[in-house]
Amino acid sequence: MAADKQPKQRNTKQRGLVLDVVRSHYDHPTAEQIYNDVHEQNEKVSHATVYRNLNLLDDLGEIQQIFAPVANRFDLRCDPHYHLMCVKCGSVVDAPLEYQQAYDELVASSSGFRLIGHQSLFEGICPDCQKLEAQQSES
Repeated sequence: MAADKQPKQRNTKQRGLVLDVVRSHYDHPTAEQIYNDVHEQNEKVSHATVYRNLNLLDDLGEIQQIFAPVANRFDLRCDPHYHLMCVKCGSVVDAPLEYQQAYDELVASSSGFRLIGHQSLFEGICPDCQKLEAQQSES
């Protein structure tokens, strides 16, 4: 088999279920959250099956894995984009910022790496947690 050819992956019911669960979320769920949702629909699907299918779906470009502290997240959007993570509640959302292709070119030219892309995760405190902090400080 040629090195650039990936073996054809057959679609399974479990993979379809995992993908459907990721598609139903807009909050960048963790693998454990996805497993819990899958398990509610089919008790026979194991942790290993969910994790294996999440990794495969990421490899196939059908979902994107976000490398985050504590637990990686999964995103239905596969286009290059950035994320924001709240250090208080752990929520992860898409950042309203256009992907900067120029960063890839700059890092490639100064490092010798042939880059295929980059991910950025901005950390801060989300608006909901800021409101909660303000309410608590008023009390």
